[in-house]
Amino acid sequence: MSKVAQKKNQFEPMEVKRESYQLVINGERVDSSSGETFTTYNPATGEPLAKVAKATKEDAERAVIAARNAFDNGKWRHYPVNKRSRVLNKIASIMRSRFNELVELEVLNSGKSLTAAQGQVTQSIEDFEFYAGAIVGHRGTVNNVPGPFFNYTEKEPVGVCAQIIPWNYPMMMAAWKIAPAIAVGCSVIIKPASLTPLTAIVLTEICHEAGVPEGVVNIVPGPGSTIGDHLVEHPSVDKVAFTGSTPTGKDIMAKASKTLKRVTLELGGKSPNLVFPDADIDGAVAGSLFGIFYNTGQSCEARSRLYIHEDIYDEFMEKFIEKTKLLTLGNPLDPKTHVGSIISRGQLEVIDGYVKSAIEDGATIATGGEELKIEGFENGHWYAPTVITDVTPDMKVVREEIFGPVVVVQKFSDEKEAIQHANDSEFGLGSAIWTTDQGRAKRVANQIQAGIVMINCPFSAFPGTPFGGYKQSGFGRELCIETLDLYTEDKSILSYFGSRPINPFGV
Repeated sequence: MSKVAQKKNQFEPMEVKRESYQLVINGERVDSSSGETFTTYNPATGEPLAKVAKATKEDAERAVIAARNAFDNGKWRHYPVNKRSRVLNKIASIMRSRFNELVELEVLNSGKSLTAAQGQVTQSIEDFEFYAGAIVGHRGTVNNVPGPFFNYTEKEPVGVCAQIIPWNYPMMMAAWKIAPAIAVGCSVIIKPASLTPLTAIVLTEICHEAGVPEGVVNIVPGPGSTIGDHLVEHPSVDKVAFTGSTPTGKDIMAKASKTLKRVTLELGGKSPNLVFPDADIDGAVAGSLFGIFYNTGQSCEARSRLYIHEDIYDEFMEKFIEKTKLLTLGNPLDPKTHVGSIISRGQLEVIDGYVKSAIEDGATIATGGEELKIEGFENGHWYAPTVITDVTPDMKVVREEIFGPVVVVQKFSDEKEAIQHANDSEFGLGSAIWTTDQGRAKRVANQIQAGIVMINCPFSAFPGTPFGGYKQSGFGRELCIETLDLYTEDKSILSYFGSRPINPFGV
């Protein structure tokens, strides 16, 4: 049984939450056209948190019109690059001044631990600062062409972008999407997850406070089946950027193809974590623990498949299980809490269903494997950090993304087998390697089919490092300079400066 945090309220709450949140369309806070709202909850307590305006198709249409008008007729895309850069830095400055407020709201709406939220809000701020700098150097090229000709390219914003973000990193995913898009001059419409819309709404408001013109950043919380589909299929939307599950990503790609929209997809994962016999075992245990249980395992790149060399298996597992049992669950606003709550009752039941399927398939629960009742948070959604052994490659828990604090463990005997295990997945997002042999690290990294390889490192990304996957983990890269290219078109301009007119037909 995991240790439960007893001391509460070490983080001084600011009572930041509002009773209600509105849509933001064309620079204004507005109610839903239907007057409807939905309730968002604190998953750690199960208690209502706030009422949120529930957007309709009519509202989504208004947002598209506002974004289209801002792009076609507004001034944002025509601002000098350094002026857009100053606005992005101003967004970051306001976020920094409201840091504790944003952190607390993120914890309340997502149930994640305080330390996780602090790191994620920090990175969100740094995302805007990164793109404020990156856009200054984002430019076209001059190309070699025959003597009297001259060719250069220009980067032009792609247009109106629908950005659909998930519930596991509400603030950070909003920043990942908004910052590069508006940096290059696009207009955006954000569709946040209905479970966690609050910090994305506040970020949209901050964008306007910082000087982003009306219509450039809009947000329409509501059901993906109506709002999301309307945006994806709308002929006036030029690009869709989506982070979420692979099945939903496939559906979006199919619907976007009807109008040949630009699409980037950051989807699911089942990331392998390889521990070789020469690894620093204590470092590998600590990094592997973070790799799966950070953010309560609700991460697309969670290292949820743990492969350990047979020579160190027993020693590693003894330490790993011991450390897992020491993880603290409890008040998410307590800095001593390691693991927060599950996002919803439905997701908890999904996680528990996977664990039960593992038991039915003959696997062993080394620790965890049960719902928890946390003192003071009995109505919240809590699940014990879970380690499953004696699994086989064909089991559901090995093949499918669980999206919770559950790791499956297998042995391997040599480097070749480890690589085979790592690549035996339809996903290819993250991966980790633990070894002190730098030659092996490079060999294995070069053969793993994944967009991210972490060597002796528990962290998957910083602003400036590409984030994205191979195979059914999607395509396109976020968080890096290359992301700017995903929000721009390359226009080639070819001129002739010869002394005589060209007459190709000679007539």
